[in-house]
Amino acid sequence: MREAAQAIQSFTTGLDVKGYVSNELVQAAVERKFEVIGEALNQLAKLDSAMAARIPDVPQIVAFRNQLIHGYATVNPDTVWNIVQYALPGLLAAVQRLLDDLA
Repeated sequence: MREAAQAIQSFTTGLDVKGYVSNELVQAAVERKFEVIGEALNQLAKLDSAMAARIPDVPQIVAFRNQLIHGYATVNPDTVWNIVQYALPGLLAAVQRLLDDLA
């Protein structure tokens, strides 16, 4: 999850919403990494629900993953951009805290 989140940040560095929306390659890469994050959280929730509960908004993240995979025709790049900007940093911080506690 951490590596996927960091990759998203790397892919979008230096872009604004207009640059993101006009770059299909970056959109595809970002969406793929969100799929990885959502699947990892889905598996974690099945294996260790207490640990997964330490990550905020797991059900919403898994639902977002499902939307990306199954409802790709309705994915709005502006929505994905907003998630990158406003939700991803908190998710990355929560994952890092979890990994730090496990170390």
